Parts: sequence; structure tokens; C-alpha cells
Amino acid sequence: MTQPVRLLFLPGSQRSASYNKKLARLGASIAEANGVAATFADLGDYPMPIYDGDLEAEKGPPENAAKLKHLMALHSGIFIASPEYNSSISPLLKNALDWVSRVREHNEAANEVFKTRVFALGSASPGGMGGLRGLNTVRQVLELGLGALVLPEQFAVPRAADAFDDNGHLKNKDSQETFKVLIQKLARAAHVLHG
Repeated sequence: MTQPVRLLFLPGSQRSASYNKKLARLGASIAEANGVAATFADLGDYPMPIYDGDLEAEKGPPENAAKLKHLMALHSGIFIASPEYNSSISPLLKNALDWVSRVREHNEAANEVFKTRVFALGSASPGGMGGLRGLNTVRQVLELGLGALVLPEQFAVPRAADAFDDNGHLKNKDSQETFKVLIQKLARAAHVLHG
């Protein structure tokens, strides 16, 4: 029996006024408006210590890593909105991915939750490139490090301080439509993988 597509929208920043939170929330609302079940999750709700092999050996992965992994497993497609930190991935997102990768249940294969989901990437930044440089690192971690399938298209919101209207939509209607197309593509890919 075919499972309905569910998409998870995950920002790589916990800052309350984060542009990437705005982007992830917008993605979730676009998905729902197009009949796709969507969940927005805030990494700030899953605090974890900095990954430490000695800590893992002593106590195992933190409970919030298992909770986040379980949330990911409930969704067939995941959109990550990642800020750019010095042309790279945010420490918050990298740490969360590292810890989730250490959670093993019921003799499952390594990184199974990553290898059995479809991912799409986006970024919003005050700069002119919209955070695209940082997504190269996010893609490398997901594809090479974790074995994930990541859609080739990426979405960027440059000059993000002035990009969103009061309702959280993008002022540029062409950009809003491009984002909608990416979300639809993620939903179709997730359906193919899990259908």
C-alpha cells in the first residue's frame, strides 16, 4: 500500500529571527497549500552537546538525537534551510546530523534514515548570493558523509532582510514560484522512493 508523502522542513538555525526559519516555515505552508502533509521542526527544540566520541562511549547518543531521527523517519522527504557560516554549514546543523548518524536501532544499517529519504536544500542570507556557498558543504555532508539522495536543484534567497513580506511569503513572485516548484519536485521524488 502506498504511503502518503510527508515532508519535513528543518532550518539549520535556532535564532528566533532566522531567515532560514522563515524559509522553512514558508516551505511547509507551500507544501500544505498544495495538498502535501508538512511538518516544521526547530533544532532549538532538540538541544544536544557538541559531538564527542568519549561522551558517546560513556552515555550513548543523547535522547534528542533519537527523537530527531524518529521525526525524520516519519517523513519521506526533508527540506533543509541552512544558513551560511563562513562559506560552510552551521555548527548547529552539523552537530545534529552527526549525532543522528550515531543512533542505531534494531540492527539497522548505518545511516539508514539518511539513505532512505530524499533531501532538498535551500538557504536565505543577507548577502547577495543567498547562502549558496554554504550549501556545498551541506550537500557534501549529506551525500558523501551520510549516503543521502539530494536533489540537484538548490534554492537561495539573497538579501533576505528585505525578501519576505509581512505574511512570510517572498516578495519576488518568481522566486516564490521557483521555491514552490522545488517543493513539488521533492514531494514527487519522495513519492517515487517510498511509493
